[in-house]
Amino acid sequence: MDQFQQFRQHFDQQPLNKMLGITLVERRPGFARICLNKDAETPTGIGGSVHGGILAAMVDIVMLVALFAEIRPEEKPAGTADLNISYLRPAHGQRVFADANVVKHGRQLAMIEVEIIDDEDRLCAKGRTLYAFRR
Repeated sequence: MDQFQQFRQHFDQQPLNKMLGITLVERRPGFARICLNKDAETPTGIGGSVHGGILAAMVDIVMLVALFAEIRPEEKPAGTADLNISYLRPAHGQRVFADANVVKHGRQLAMIEVEIIDDEDRLCAKGRTLYAFRR
């Protein structure tokens, strides 16, 4: 089993990810993609779309995967400093994806942008996060 497969297995078994139905699709330095596999237990919003709080959680989760794929040994994580999300359309379908790209990785802060995409490849939301590191 290669390193990605080991990380994917670890990620997919995390309690929150299992509860939400989130799996890891892709991970490389500065980028990650996760998938929400919608089922009868998935919290819903307007018209049966995925609840906005779940989409916000996906932003935070995928951001960490992308950022920590390139974290430096001397860095000490401090946590999410800021997270915002703009909802553009309801996220429908059986699978909803979140793609994270690290825009800037500085000494104390990293900025990561996230796109939430439905299974028809429509942009449903955009997120932006700042992640802090301790000195």
